[in-house]
Amino acid sequence: MDKQQAQEQVKALRTELDQYNYEYHVLDEPSISDIEYDKKMQQLLALEEQFPELQSADSPSQRVGGQPLDAFQKVQHTIPMLSLGNAFSEQDLRDFDRRVQEAIGESVTYVCELKIDGLAISLRYEDGLFVQGATRGDGTTGEDITVNLRTIRSIPLRVPETATIEVRGEAFMPHKSFISLNEARQAKEEEPFANPRNAAAGSLRQLDPKIAASRNLDIFLYGIGVWEADPVSTHSGRLEQLHNLGFKTNPQWRKCATIDEVIHYVNEWTAARANLPYEIDGIVIKVDRIEQQEALGFTAKSPRWAIAYKFPAEEAITKLTDIELSVGRTGAVTPTAVLEPVKVAGTTVQRASLHNEDLIREKDIRIGDTVVIRKAGDIIPEVVRVVMDERTGDEPPFTMPDHCPECNSPLERLEGEVALRCINPNCPAQLREGLIHFVSRNAMNIDGLGEKVIAQLFQEQLVHTIADLYTLSKEELLNLDRMGEKSANNLLTAIENSKANSLEKLLFGLGIRFVGSKAAKTLAQHFDTLDRLQRATYDELIEIHEMGEKIADSVVRYFEQEEVQALITELRDLGLNVAYLGPKKSEQSIDSILSGKTVVITGKMEAFSRTEAKERVEALGGKVTGSVSKKTDLLIAGEDAGSKLTKAQQLGIEIWDEERMKEALSQ
Repeated sequence: MDKQQAQEQVKALRTELDQYNYEYHVLDEPSISDIEYDKKMQQLLALEEQFPELQSADSPSQRVGGQPLDAFQKVQHTIPMLSLGNAFSEQDLRDFDRRVQEAIGESVTYVCELKIDGLAISLRYEDGLFVQGATRGDGTTGEDITVNLRTIRSIPLRVPETATIEVRGEAFMPHKSFISLNEARQAKEEEPFANPRNAAAGSLRQLDPKIAASRNLDIFLYGIGVWEADPVSTHSGRLEQLHNLGFKTNPQWRKCATIDEVIHYVNEWTAARANLPYEIDGIVIKVDRIEQQEALGFTAKSPRWAIAYKFPAEEAITKLTDIELSVGRTGAVTPTAVLEPVKVAGTTVQRASLHNEDLIREKDIRIGDTVVIRKAGDIIPEVVRVVMDERTGDEPPFTMPDHCPECNSPLERLEGEVALRCINPNCPAQLREGLIHFVSRNAMNIDGLGEKVIAQLFQEQLVHTIADLYTLSKEELLNLDRMGEKSANNLLTAIENSKANSLEKLLFGLGIRFVGSKAAKTLAQHFDTLDRLQRATYDELIEIHEMGEKIADSVVRYFEQEEVQALITELRDLGLNVAYLGPKKSEQSIDSILSGKTVVITGKMEAFSRTEAKERVEALGGKVTGSVSKKTDLLIAGEDAGSKLTKAQQLGIEIWDEERMKEALSQ
């Protein structure tokens, strides 16, 4: 393919992808499947990589996130982004209407819009191209977050307007994205975001745009700043104009001829806001005609022609009947308030997180208290305060236990942390989650041991520790629900085969705090055997490249425990390999056919998983990368190889099929 052909194909792909983005993220009416979209995106990425001179700022490929920034630059707003005055009651709204009517001396029509709870931003377009996006900041000076805003797919990178324009709106995180993000953070035992607004703001201020891209943010545009295009005489007309230019505007806005209609709209959405898939914290009311806005003017802080009605935080009163403690995979003990059921923001709440002992002490929360609760961000239930007038005096202060509620081992509070932790590796609560981790694909990879099977093994008291997996009998497995003879045999075979795994698999499976799969491999390569790693000192560990203080301290503390030492001895006696079987970094083959070569693996293989294939190539001294370029030496292609195979053929790169790979590995 020559440059001219590539240019035509790139142009066609960008037009298609822009349309699909608009249909999916603005109209909510997708016309193709995600698989088809991803295939076209991969084709575009491959062409842009092959012909770098064809890359441009308005390409849909720019939405995946680029290189991390060192810092955000400051941006001066040509027209300030002022905040709005607030109204908290019907009377406040009527007072606003009276002030407007007296100042204008003629009839006024209002536009009501949902007040999205997110981060106010400004987007600048020159000659139709999105050139800069900034936060509101203090209203006069914001931060340039263009690279992060490009990752929001509902923001057009090019619009059919060549005049310089600035549009303003609210970037936000939909409920679905917020819940998924917090579930992922809690799985890693990271502090969840309190509400979608904080999550959105935190995402857009990440220096690494790939993080912003992964958060699935959205946006609604509602106004303008600099506007060198043809003027529009009403705010409602501006909203329609923004929509026609391809910007995403909120469809729930409404023109209201009187303040009574405004109040009706406010009451309607106060009741219905729980049904929205995103967060709102009020209603914005604006004078519709632009000439009337200009006549009303501004105060020092806000426009006189607009006001924001703020919803009162919905709270409820109930009784706190108990405080339960749960133990996570890494031993963190989390208190949870058990409540008499109460309805808040459209749902029934029976439990609320208390986070940690410090929060309980700060709010003086006791079992038996009458408490005020609300949903943080109208999503996460939280205890706001105790109703002290309802306290009888019989409620004793709550104290966290000194010992684990599951295994009775002493709890520890690690330096710099607020959570208490159980550090007993045989704690039943940790083991249930730890076993799921231990058998997972990137750890010991024991096929057939899913969560339901592990839950049954615990329920039937067939396993208490990791070591118990290796003593299970066929007869014991056949007593489990939906476990036939073939399934039992396959599971026992998978368990037996896992004994031969290299040391890094075992290390990762043990779930040592802060030791991920990459750190586990680094430790295994460096120390070669588990015995040597167990004897390693903090100073020895900290000297290893990529080993930080947290990992070093965690490894030392883990292996100091008597329970861990007993577990390792038992696993060794059961026949588990405790040595590193892969090549050490300093000893990787220099004579291998793959030594020093940059390799890309694509498509499906029969004999290897993608991870296994990567490990085998690396064992022979190859470097595996994710994309094909002029620097690629070899492409290993399985079935359905797709665009990477096409690009490799175009670049004249050597290509192997699976049989050729197996032949090389056998040599």
